Amino acid sequence: MYLNDEFDKKTGTFTGKSNPVYTYHIEHYGHPSKFGYKDIIPLWKAEKFNPEQSMALFKKAGARYFVSMGVHCDNFFLWNSKIHKWNAVQMGPRKDIVGLWQQAAKKEGLKFGVSEHLAYSYIWLQSSHGADKTGPLAGVPYDGANPFYEDFYHQIRDTLNISGGAMLTRNPADHQDWLNSINELIDLYHPDLLYSDCSLPFGEVGRKMLAHYYNDNMAQNGGKLEAVYNCKQGTTTHKWILDIERGLTDSITPYPWQTDTSVGDWYYKSGQKYKTGREIIEMLVDIVSKNGNLLLSVIQTPEGDMEQDMIDILEDIASWTAVNGEGIFCSRPWKIYGEGPSVIELKTKGSFGGVSDVRKVSYTSSDFRFTKKDGNIYAFCMAKPIGEIRLVSLGKDSKYLDHKVSSVSLLGSSEKLEWKQNRDALLIQKPQKMPDSQIITFKIQFK
Repeated sequence: MYLNDEFDKKTGTFTGKSNPVYTYHIEHYGHPSKFGYKDIIPLWKAEKFNPEQSMALFKKAGARYFVSMGVHCDNFFLWNSKIHKWNAVQMGPRKDIVGLWQQAAKKEGLKFGVSEHLAYSYIWLQSSHGADKTGPLAGVPYDGANPFYEDFYHQIRDTLNISGGAMLTRNPADHQDWLNSINELIDLYHPDLLYSDCSLPFGEVGRKMLAHYYNDNMAQNGGKLEAVYNCKQGTTTHKWILDIERGLTDSITPYPWQTDTSVGDWYYKSGQKYKTGREIIEMLVDIVSKNGNLLLSVIQTPEGDMEQDMIDILEDIASWTAVNGEGIFCSRPWKIYGEGPSVIELKTKGSFGGVSDVRKVSYTSSDFRFTKKDGNIYAFCMAKPIGEIRLVSLGKDSKYLDHKVSSVSLLGSSEKLEWKQNRDALLIQKPQKMPDSQIITFKIQFK
């Protein structure tokens, strides 16, 4: 909104074209020298925000942990902060968003986490100190140039070139400000999970934050470390739980990992296309079969509620997990994650590693994903079968099996299945009555 010239993130250059976000802001609110981001905040009321109602639906859909936004790249805190007034308790909604989410999560028995994106704000907000390059108000400073608001927009940093791809500030004062802010967040809410939307920032300063987070967690848990830290750094170091934004691994990993993705965009926008309940379930099953967890962003309106199409998606997921969750929750990967045409080496990469989760996969009834729990194997058939089900990985001569199959059942069905374990495959006759879901789960037990 502070760039009247469109910026190309891929090339790190300005295109010379009119920036549509800036144009929208001018048309609806006026010039950012007079009406800037600080003036947008009071328009956000969240008057329909009902965290308990939302959390109950999240749990019903299968959530085992919930992560609240703490602060995005805009330096506006969603908690009751004493560091500056730019927070959701003192303005805008006038609600402790993080605290209310935490209360609702604890009420439902869910682990609670917080997401922080603050490290980027010192660069992202530099554009608020600028001015139009062309047009009738060329050279007129935006509102971020006013020193009165530097506690929100930060001080201008002449040494940083925002068009050169630099994302993290090198200024020690900014590093200390970030440390104070995130430590305050930790001290107020003691989150079970903390997520930084970048690599662990600012070297030794970042390590101080992480040490404080771990020490605080141990103090909260009688000396036992239960905290989970996520950041976007490293696929081989295993210093923390790997997070892949809008991406998946293409195989089982020896360490747990998490993908963070959204039902649609990362924010509310009318008319946007959402993933269907089935697409999210497909993604969940594939992720869990590879030792991963799914952190799914659910889109809320600016008023704080969810539109009916979003509720319907969550209800679809809830109906599926109510029947098939036995093979998902508290499960572990099997020796292989799956079989079928979809098990291929994938070349399409996600935004931050792994393979893209937005790729279109046309699953067939020959595609399976596997998990294990309590000595059983769960085989998820990724498309409703139209004939005999054939599982090659579970044949008598399979190199993956140590014992013979003793029983096969279908989750959500009391029907006795006809099956036979041949040398080359486990054959299951299609049930007479199929569950409504397109993805069904067979529970395989062994002698």
